[in-house]
Amino acid sequence: MAVTSQVLRGLPRAKALLPCLLPCTHQLPHFGLVSHKSPSRCALSSRSYRTSSTLRSYILTPPQVNSILKANEYSFKIPEFDGKNVSAVAGFESNQLPANAPIEDRRSAATCLQTRGMLLGVFDGHAGCACAQALSERLFYYIAVSLLPHNTLCELEAAVEAGRALSPILQWHKHPNDYFSREAQTLYFSSLRTYWQELIDLTNPGEVPDTREALLNAFKRLDNDISLEAQVGDPNAFLHYWVLRVAFSGATACVAHIDGTDLFIANTGDARAVLGVQEEDGSFTAHTLSNDHSAQNESELARIRGEHPPSERKTVIRQDRLLGLLMPFRAFGDVKFKWGIELQKSVLESGPEQLHENEHTKFIPPNYHTPPYLTAEPEITYHQLRPQDRFVVIGSDGLWETLHRQEVVRIVGEYLTGVHQHQPLKVGGYKVTLGQMQGLLEERKARASSSFEDQNSSTHLMRHAVGNNEFGTVDHERLSKMLSLPEELARMYRDDITIIIAQFNPHVIGAQRQEEQS
Repeated sequence: MAVTSQVLRGLPRAKALLPCLLPCTHQLPHFGLVSHKSPSRCALSSRSYRTSSTLRSYILTPPQVNSILKANEYSFKIPEFDGKNVSAVAGFESNQLPANAPIEDRRSAATCLQTRGMLLGVFDGHAGCACAQALSERLFYYIAVSLLPHNTLCELEAAVEAGRALSPILQWHKHPNDYFSREAQTLYFSSLRTYWQELIDLTNPGEVPDTREALLNAFKRLDNDISLEAQVGDPNAFLHYWVLRVAFSGATACVAHIDGTDLFIANTGDARAVLGVQEEDGSFTAHTLSNDHSAQNESELARIRGEHPPSERKTVIRQDRLLGLLMPFRAFGDVKFKWGIELQKSVLESGPEQLHENEHTKFIPPNYHTPPYLTAEPEITYHQLRPQDRFVVIGSDGLWETLHRQEVVRIVGEYLTGVHQHQPLKVGGYKVTLGQMQGLLEERKARASSSFEDQNSSTHLMRHAVGNNEFGTVDHERLSKMLSLPEELARMYRDDITIIIAQFNPHVIGAQRQEEQS
């Protein structure tokens, strides 16, 4: 989001809180403007129910609403018998809804061909989409290489040396709208090859890679490569400009690796993964698999304050933001919060001319004394799947700002099973007449027969995230208005939303657990 809008509106949801800076255009990268994300949920709710007269939007027809909601939906079903093994994952569905123009979220899904594990990831960019884009193309390769045994790494290197075609290590599952930057592929491959060469030196024949260590190393190494590529630059002017855009923008990442009954979540930032568990009575409960790295996380506050001198205790986190600017406390890129001041100046001075057209490249965070202040190191959690674990939802924070995790799991669970677990109708603090209550009950009855019109669970969830009214039901008029907001207003009311929902095979999980225990 350009700073112009933030200065004029003064809204805490905007990406930057730097009213002293000059406006910039959407076409230029937002170097240094790396404040991120949302106010409290209370503040969001107060905005969510503004009167319709302030929206200046249009009433869309149901087909128009569906066209917008379904534009980026994707689904992939895994054959239950693929000739090699039976998967604990039945398939996954995903979707994206922009608020920023262009959207700053990215998503990725792929199968590791060597291990048969599945990788699913949501990447939430800020200060532009460049870093999130790079993660969506690169991170899974780093994870896959980290999971390869020593002998396979040697085979890869031998094939490159001999000029032979490489055996693929990932099967990508991409939507046609998922962008792919072909110009940078040679650079990306060179960095990846250097990484696997180092892994060859560090590992021994017969060693089995540890998944937790592989995820940790992949995250840290890619962030290091993003930083190094920006420092070295590139003879190609376009690539030089691109690597700087990637490094000076930023992105959070939440990645799931599912192999058999082993579910690992590697999280850096404030995207989130939540497990949907079906109870014996058929209802669904939410089990959170990741922690947000933000000011609401006491251990993160303690970690950051402990990494810097006592003299910075009052400045390292201000207004719940890192150095008063950045809302997530862990992220890729964002070298404005990692490099020393002299390094920043020297890289920018030797950069392409486009950098000098942007006043924000000269910006240094306030109270910047003992960098780095930011890390991309993920927090990794493990969960062994059980038959009652029915699905996992991975979403950017745009989803969790609008719906509580328990509501997310209930909506998805009811969609997948086709069974509504009706709760007592709640109207919050609103005064309603008996006639209005009857209308709400009739609306809920009608919705029960038609609410599963979506063929994609993530689209269904997104419909609720954007269209829910104060009574917890999808209001078509509200949904229409929210989807027809012009781009300069959309970001005032919500963030980009990206959702991936992976569904599990309970009978396969049960059988695999019995085999493991026998």
